[in-house]
Amino acid sequence: MRVLLLADRFAPEVSAVSVRSLAHAKVWQELGHDVVVVTCVPNFPKGEVFEGYRNKLYQEDVVEGVKVVRIWSYMAANEGVVKRSFDYISFFLSAVFLCRRFPEFDVCLATSPPIFVAFAGALVAKLRRRPWVFEVRDLWPASIRAVGVSKSPVLNLVEKLELALYRSADRVMVLTRSFEEDLVSRGIPAEKIDVVTNGVDLAQFQRPNSRRQIRDSLGVSESALLAGYIGTTGLAHGLTTLVEAAERCAAADDVVFLIMGEGADRKRLESLVAQKGLTNVIFRNFVGHDEVADYISSLDLSVVHLRPDPVFKTVIPSKIFENMALGVPLLMAVEGESAEIVADAGCGLCIPSGDSEKMAAAVLELNAARARLDEMGRRGLDAVARKYDRKVLAAAAAETLALAAGKRKAS
Repeated sequence: MRVLLLADRFAPEVSAVSVRSLAHAKVWQELGHDVVVVTCVPNFPKGEVFEGYRNKLYQEDVVEGVKVVRIWSYMAANEGVVKRSFDYISFFLSAVFLCRRFPEFDVCLATSPPIFVAFAGALVAKLRRRPWVFEVRDLWPASIRAVGVSKSPVLNLVEKLELALYRSADRVMVLTRSFEEDLVSRGIPAEKIDVVTNGVDLAQFQRPNSRRQIRDSLGVSESALLAGYIGTTGLAHGLTTLVEAAERCAAADDVVFLIMGEGADRKRLESLVAQKGLTNVIFRNFVGHDEVADYISSLDLSVVHLRPDPVFKTVIPSKIFENMALGVPLLMAVEGESAEIVADAGCGLCIPSGDSEKMAAAVLELNAARARLDEMGRRGLDAVARKYDRKVLAAAAAETLALAAGKRKAS
């Protein structure tokens, strides 16, 4: 089977979509399938072309054995609505304009958000007369409404187009049961939906021996409890709660917070920490994906947080599996299906999102009972090995693609 995967972010960029897409592509090739990824030139999150690349109309390269077609797009930092919209739309236009140059394929997978990638997938598949699969990693534009970025009536139109995309796709692949339930409630047939959750490549996420070195670089002693958030600092993540929790823990001189990542809310968070005069919060920028495990392993407690909105109860942040694979306990401030995973595994504490008082109380509680952290870490590693091996999940995703390709051929 020949697979064309459309994704607006891909390695060497560090993001949830790039990690999932690369991992799946590598497994699909191991299973004997041919994979080509169509993406843009790496520039996330700053909107600046990575060293060694040029923003050309059409170019090809290879990433970890996976063939990649990179097409031109307007580049914008991961902040601000207007410029990012131009970024998304330009990728859509380039993909449609250049689709005749893409290698032959049997099925197209378009991963979203942003939903413009799904628009591109639908049109590319139609123009090339091939089936397509809509991979839904987030309910967009519902998640846009949830962060209050836009109340434009245009979103009503986008939601109608979103439903049309679900209907036009040969199959729909979603990351959570909650997504499946939402789509079925809106009239999408359950029989065309497959749930393929995120997971982790256990071979890649082996616990490194760099904990001491990383903590030294952060200026954090081995005796301190380091609670960290590692990921995009976007509006959806509501990291004001973490800053307020750090303020509540300021009297505990052996508790330190790390915010590592970049995004639309980063500058405001730094200003807030400075305004409060907090000395127990450290900021760091993104590092390459090959270094992420080092920083995760330096944590005593990994904080996962999204704003308190019903939409975010439907998501399962991919980072929870990476933390589990590295034996790092979780402070889970995302309710719903993801909290159920953490609670069932016993690999962390679950608290309501947006509650800085409970977050601070949980951090101080675990600081006073360090042995619990070790036990949570062991339980997380055991659970991820049993249920969330990326190779098994990627194989399930390949079955979805094969179903879509077979359906179109049969018709």
